[in-house]
Amino acid sequence: MSRPTGRVLTLLELLQSGGTRTVAELADRLGVDGRTVRRYVDQLIDLDLPVESVRGRYGGYRLAPGHRLPPLMLSDDEALAVLLGLVAGRRAGLMTAGHTASETASAKIRRVLPKHLARRLDTLLESLAFTDQPGEFATPDAGVLLTIADAVRHRRPVSIRYTDRDGRRSERTLHAYGIVAHAGRWYVTGNDPEIGEDRTFRLDRIADARTLPGSFEAPVGPDPAQQLLSGFATAEYRHEVTLRIHGTVEQIRAHLPAGVARLEEHSPTADEDRATERWLRVELRAERLDWLPPALASLDRPFVIERPDELRDLVIAHAERLASHARQS
Repeated sequence: MSRPTGRVLTLLELLQSGGTRTVAELADRLGVDGRTVRRYVDQLIDLDLPVESVRGRYGGYRLAPGHRLPPLMLSDDEALAVLLGLVAGRRAGLMTAGHTASETASAKIRRVLPKHLARRLDTLLESLAFTDQPGEFATPDAGVLLTIADAVRHRRPVSIRYTDRDGRRSERTLHAYGIVAHAGRWYVTGNDPEIGEDRTFRLDRIADARTLPGSFEAPVGPDPAQQLLSGFATAEYRHEVTLRIHGTVEQIRAHLPAGVARLEEHSPTADEDRATERWLRVELRAERLDWLPPALASLDRPFVIERPDELRDLVIAHAERLASHARQS
């Protein structure tokens, strides 16, 4: 590669790092004079790259949004970070438009990697193991995701076409508060102004979204992630369970996270902190109870079952099975 060509590519890399670069700064970084910098900029513009001139005291050049993505200049560490991020996102299910976009993006980056880095990446991926299986989740439409994100940022109402878990379709207006990624799925939290209630919707079940005129004020209260977890913990299920557990907040949350159970915390006194063991009230809803006895056993803290009686019977049966196994020689 000739030196002028290398300097043009270096100029592109500097502009891609963001912000406005003065001619003096670019000339110093490239080791050339200001006139040469302007000539290099003209070469980038001739290649149809969106470089724009900024006038004024702090003016110079910057890379503007263009009609196509300019060539990316990634260091070895940056390329590795992007590829590992794509692998992790694909396994977590946090992708849009299925796996195709992730796979083609990975292939494009791998195709231009230096051979030594490609070999090291292959070695890493071959030696990498995961403790869980890759998620197989329905993915949201990229257009829907971006439309709702724009509505969240600008506090604009959005119209959505939604299909619920029973297959019922509806069109509704949503005041979207935020987008939350949780357990391999994308959700949007917000208020349904027609019924005056806060709701949570899975983004992969939204077939279409379009921004409406007007605006709204987001209420003061729990952030979207807390609202989502609280909604999961209080959703309607077959069984309503109430417990009292003696332990710290951290001990209980390690086995009954916020997305599963609601924990009634009391403000600690002057001589009591969050790590103090005390009786705390725990409420949760569940479609089945058979998973709770092992969870309570692993918690290894004193507890009292207030309801339902069925859970008490299951815990006793679980304890008897453990005792029976322990007596076997």
